[in-house]
Amino acid sequence: MTMDAHDQEAPDGAVRVDYEGAVARIVLDRPRKHNAITPAMARALSEACAALERDDGVRVVVITGGGEKAFSAGSDMNALGEITDIWAFRNRIEYAAVVRDLRKPVIASLRGWVLGGGLEIALAADIRIAAASARLGAPEVTRGWVGGGGASQMLPRLVGYGQAMRLLLGGEPVDADAALRMGLVEEVVADDMLDAHVAALAARIAGFSPIATQAVKAATRAALSMPLEAGLRHENELHVICMADQGRLDGISAFKARRDAGA
Repeated sequence: MTMDAHDQEAPDGAVRVDYEGAVARIVLDRPRKHNAITPAMARALSEACAALERDDGVRVVVITGGGEKAFSAGSDMNALGEITDIWAFRNRIEYAAVVRDLRKPVIASLRGWVLGGGLEIALAADIRIAAASARLGAPEVTRGWVGGGGASQMLPRLVGYGQAMRLLLGGEPVDADAALRMGLVEEVVADDMLDAHVAALAARIAGFSPIATQAVKAATRAALSMPLEAGLRHENELHVICMADQGRLDGISAFKARRDAGA
């Protein structure tokens, strides 16, 4: 099933959501413009994420770009050039934040250009899988500003202060292998294998208890902002919640069945 959101507002681009079992695939679908995000697309992405959050049939979200040349080049430069009211801009939809706020596991499937706000969307995901063609960068400093979608906060946590500053102050993109070495992405695969590889990973995660996967995400995200002792207590409370779920009993039963079969 496919859902097109606000296509009438953005004839040259849309946000599309495809479904495969318990996996929802968000496509930033404006390939002629490197999937640069317009205000209409930001609204559509926000609405799509809200709908997926409410949909109990969806256990994992994949986000990717349309076409072969880009995941996303970030915000549409023409739209940014039309800003006249700074207060209206302050109240804009921050499209990386709506991805980051999803409680369900999110996988970013990256090929081609991953720049600016596109990089911030990738940083908002939980797992980043890059095609060999991927080029990741934060060029905002070359244009006269700092990104507003989380790069300065998430990059040091992923790659360390020095590498973060190399990306943020240098403004030059890095290739997929360099991104892997610095910890910016978790895996690099051949371009023609990206979709299948991400689909298999998403399906595997979707096969687990949704309470368990969301608890894992909540506990691990808490580690980014909580002191250790508070984080340990938070994790333990989530562990208790998982123990009350039927999925825990199903997992024990499955383990016993494999053991009894000699696995």
